[in-house]
Amino acid sequence: MTDSSTPSRDIDRVAAGLAACLPALHRALDRQVTARYPHPKPPEGQLALLRFVAQHEGTTVREAAEALLMKPNNVSALVSQLTEQGDLERRRDSGDKRIAHLHLTATARERISEVRDLETAFIRHALTSLTEGQQGALGSALDALDALTRHLHPGAR
Repeated sequence: MTDSSTPSRDIDRVAAGLAACLPALHRALDRQVTARYPHPKPPEGQLALLRFVAQHEGTTVREAAEALLMKPNNVSALVSQLTEQGDLERRRDSGDKRIAHLHLTATARERISEVRDLETAFIRHALTSLTEGQQGALGSALDALDALTRHLHPGAR
């Protein structure tokens, strides 16, 4: 007879493992990128906004706030900072002048690309130290991780 609590224990084990592993993975990757990135690293909130705008060119402050689970006034403050730094442009909506659409500057687009390339290179290098089975397991888990992300953060994709 099987123990009916086994699936629950497995889910608890996976949940606890992911809760511990994912932030540690993010911090480790962030430290490596920061050490090699030749420009000052923006604070996490600014970086999240820049990445979102890179994926959703022309988004509004409200849309970005909803997707990033932030208050619109906080995103508006980030937009002001990034505009002053020359990383973002606000372009007025042709139909409603109260609405501004956000666009990355060429410099910000290059820097986001540099960060993405560094992240990919560090992960690629780390993956080569794993067994083929571990690499395959991670590859197989990508769809499930994307689905988990969408469930926890509906605006993520």
